Amino acid sequence: MRSRTVLIAGAGIGGLTASLALAAKGFRVVVLEQAPRLEETGAGIQLSPNAVRVLRALGVAERLAPFVVAPENIRIMSARRAREIVRLPLGQDAEARYGAPYWVIHRADLQAVLLAAVRAGPNITLRLGARVEDHAVHANGVTVQIGRGGDDHGLALIGADGLWSAARKRLAEQKAPRFARRTAWRATVPADLVAPAFREPATWLWLGPDTHLVHYPVTAGIAVNIVAIMRDDWQAPDWSAVGVRDDLLKRYAGWNKRARDLLAVPDTWLKWALHDRPPRRFSGNGPVTLIGDAAHPMLPFLAQGAAMAIEDAYVLAECLSAAPPDAAAAALRRYEDERAQRTARVQRAATRNSRLFHLKGPAALARNLALHAMGGQKLRERYDWLYAWAP
Repeated sequence: MRSRTVLIAGAGIGGLTASLALAAKGFRVVVLEQAPRLEETGAGIQLSPNAVRVLRALGVAERLAPFVVAPENIRIMSARRAREIVRLPLGQDAEARYGAPYWVIHRADLQAVLLAAVRAGPNITLRLGARVEDHAVHANGVTVQIGRGGDDHGLALIGADGLWSAARKRLAEQKAPRFARRTAWRATVPADLVAPAFREPATWLWLGPDTHLVHYPVTAGIAVNIVAIMRDDWQAPDWSAVGVRDDLLKRYAGWNKRARDLLAVPDTWLKWALHDRPPRRFSGNGPVTLIGDAAHPMLPFLAQGAAMAIEDAYVLAECLSAAPPDAAAAALRRYEDERAQRTARVQRAATRNSRLFHLKGPAALARNLALHAMGGQKLRERYDWLYAWAP
């Protein structure tokens, strides 16, 4: 009898979600994470209804509820004049339309809940400090070499190791992710340090020339997540670097006082150079495939990176469970086929937003007029294809 063990490389959001989805289908799962400990890092994440629907199906949404904020709307603002361009309705209106809420949450809270569920799962083993050095496909599945920790064997190997995926490189993909000439600065501050309006359950999106700003409350409203994204040529091989606040404020010098006062609150900023890959179908090899940013990294201008990893995890488990053990490779190709068109569409939409958000001059004015004329309801309807997705 063939093994019912699935190996997952990476214990990020995608890897942890995949382990829960696979265990729910009766698989034994081994999650291999190269870090010696899982640190609660990162910033806020937007969990749109398509992602929350999966988390509900996996039984973790109720555990997330004490930590989330459900924004009533997305307020799209003019950076220079601090005027509202359009307000996109969320809250109960969106939940009624899509059958699941729109949430925002701190990444650390999401990771902690997923991790607790994984550790409570009798069919899931999490191995920290376990770096996958190589893998070999054979007639009975796949064998991975784990640093000095020996080998492990499984029915399939899932690469969930992010943007700079080592699993992807081992699948003969040597081309590096492309630099988007954008840098994201991130910070989280106590809610009582910001203006009262910014503590409300809402997501604020400010649009400026070559810059934009997003902020919303997280951790049940006791903190505010701030993300400032700018056109920039800075890049570094590290995942993140410390940013100097004065450098950031210089780039936002022409903005309104409300936004600049918010940007002046954090003492500490971390910055990331943004990368993605062209939207195209990724094909694994035999019983090996990828999920999340390892498969289809995208820019954060649609707030769907985590959601796509969560969707991937669920669909992969469905495909693998529907196949006999000796057809794992075919099941993974079905998973890739099912995800290819949707993730490519999301990648294209995020790239399009990266241009629209940073327009300047007459083009920016035309954009603002068009958004205002469209109105919030119709603007949200343009994303029905995204939020109404159900597994």
